[in-house]
Amino acid sequence: MPAEFGRLLTAMITPMREDGAVDYERAADLAKALVDSGNEGLVIAGSTGEGITLTAEEKIALWAAIRRALPSDVAVIAGSTNSSTAESIALSREAERVGCDGLLLTVPAYNKPPQEGLVRHFTAIADATGLPCMLYNVPVRTALNMTAETMLRLAEHPRIVGVKEASGDFAQIGRVIAGAPSGFRVWSGNDSDTLGVMAMGGYGIVSVAGHLVGRQIRQLIDACLRGDLGEAAALHHRLTPLVDVLFIESNPIPVKQAMHEVGFAVGAPRLPLLPASEGATARIRAELARQQIDVRVPAPAR
Repeated sequence: MPAEFGRLLTAMITPMREDGAVDYERAADLAKALVDSGNEGLVIAGSTGEGITLTAEEKIALWAAIRRALPSDVAVIAGSTNSSTAESIALSREAERVGCDGLLLTVPAYNKPPQEGLVRHFTAIADATGLPCMLYNVPVRTALNMTAETMLRLAEHPRIVGVKEASGDFAQIGRVIAGAPSGFRVWSGNDSDTLGVMAMGGYGIVSVAGHLVGRQIRQLIDACLRGDLGEAAALHHRLTPLVDVLFIESNPIPVKQAMHEVGFAVGAPRLPLLPASEGATARIRAELARQQIDVRVPAPAR
């Protein structure tokens, strides 16, 4: 039985060595540190994980390394899809083979299918394995919005269990939450939207800031669940400057720099992304100094 996805998930960055190769050992260390700081599950090789620049072989090896590193009750969700249905099916089957607990099904970029094409694409992938699937709607990256009507059609599939909604369209998100069948969950896809999504009845967040402040994000979620919107709002306002600075350049450039600043070396992004600029680094460093950081850097091996 796959692990429960959980309310707080982080879309994990992919550590790289100086030569640009994936650092699987460091990735395992990072995964364990993120779980220790409050995360209930991790999305591996998504957009924050630079999945678009990873080869199929690297993705499979990364999923396997993270699954081995974590307890069985922590969900490992594979970013296994791209703009090719056939390739997405093949990768999703590999994710299942190496023990992943779920799949992240991202709206295809570049080819811009019609909504019916999205339904058929995601249905074909969900039919291809026994794993639960989380849809991912992120039009700022894909140039295509998956409509509420399409999400609700897909929500009827027995293995499509929720959506990471990063459209920023609260009217659309609200229609999905209100119209979804029992058991279909909506995760905020933007850290800045977590409070609003939770207040409307959403389930949680797939986070970037969870690399640094996982426990505090979990406190925000718990406050919403208790109905203490005053505390949730206070946490939201306290964390907003950090969230903002993590997106001053293309994700994951700032969060990789932030992890370096707190002592957790994860290497530079792969081309065509670049390391953070001097100006961005200065702003990231200044904001980190104002925040309480939850993640702990593991001691070096002796």
